[in-house]
Amino acid sequence: MNVSTEEIYIAGTYNRYPIKVSHAKGIYVWDKDGKSYIDTFMGIGVLLFGHNHEKIIYAMKRKMEKYVHLSNFFLDEDALFVAQRLVEETGRYGKVFFTNSGAESTECALKVVRKVKKTGKILSFVRNFHGRTLSALSVTGFENIRSQFINDENVVFLPYDYETVKRFLEEEKHIAAVFLEVVHGSGGLDVIPQEIVQLVSDYKKEHGYLIIADEVQSGLGRTGKFYAYQYFSIQPDIVTVAKGIGGGLPLGACIMLEEYADVFKTGEHGSTFAPNPLALAAGRAVLEMIDDHLLNHVVKTGKYFEERFSNLGDVLGIGLMRGLKLKLSVDSKWIERFINQGLLVNILANGVVRFLLPLNITREQIDEVYKRFCEVVEC
Repeated sequence: MNVSTEEIYIAGTYNRYPIKVSHAKGIYVWDKDGKSYIDTFMGIGVLLFGHNHEKIIYAMKRKMEKYVHLSNFFLDEDALFVAQRLVEETGRYGKVFFTNSGAESTECALKVVRKVKKTGKILSFVRNFHGRTLSALSVTGFENIRSQFINDENVVFLPYDYETVKRFLEEEKHIAAVFLEVVHGSGGLDVIPQEIVQLVSDYKKEHGYLIIADEVQSGLGRTGKFYAYQYFSIQPDIVTVAKGIGGGLPLGACIMLEEYADVFKTGEHGSTFAPNPLALAAGRAVLEMIDDHLLNHVVKTGKYFEERFSNLGDVLGIGLMRGLKLKLSVDSKWIERFINQGLLVNILANGVVRFLLPLNITREQIDEVYKRFCEVVEC
């Protein structure tokens, strides 16, 4: 039996796609044989403006010529720009703690929760995804990836069922926090029902719990709002972001709002690498391109995507955070069929095809995705 070098030296935690990447640009990825593929999930939502966007790459290069790393004994001016924009988009007072990932942003949020609420249940929802580090995993609503590592008796997972959620909020006396992912990412691209959000908001005053809005995948314009929670009547206490904010480099943020903005004192939290100067430069470039014009474009092209693909099954999600539940049953074994037609797709465990197309995608490019998709599923 032939054993690859990867199998010898790299932990077997991923299923690789059977292509060797040469380079990438825009919506396209090329293999070493020169064949091109359309990337429909952009590094799992990381590349908001496609591969190797000129402005983002230029910003990285300029910063690299100055320095690559400093440490948090020094303040990078891009950190001020990024933090101010992230806070201002909430329309409230707040402060940012920078992280390297969505999981780290969740860890920060949990640390805030447990500093101000030493006891009490934490409510999360089935199929919420908040990260794979141990504490982040404790609030992630996937039992199959969580149970063998941690089962925190203080964390409760509920389905999107009005009566079930209402009963819990009425009967549970001590609730410390509620985690929301208003558009499920790994969970299948379904949108949280408005009545569930309203319950969480209504009972907040009675319980005094913190509301954490996970915007790691849905934030930064992906849905047509800067933050997806802005589609709902809710005011989170903490907002977590990551993925697209670093332009392809590791960067995240834990945005602590109002009374929780100053919870951390000197030395109570920290990071060696976050925020990395190159990631901050890329983040600034990303944020400078997110404006009302772009958000309107996301709304319009998201609707066009829905119209284009609706004949194939149920189109889920909002804006350009989309899922397709096909009329026929598909699973990860279909990935190679799509690859043979020059399409890189992400099929979730529940059979939903997840689309995280770049925010600047055109209708013509969506048409090309549809065309190649149909060569596999026979529209």
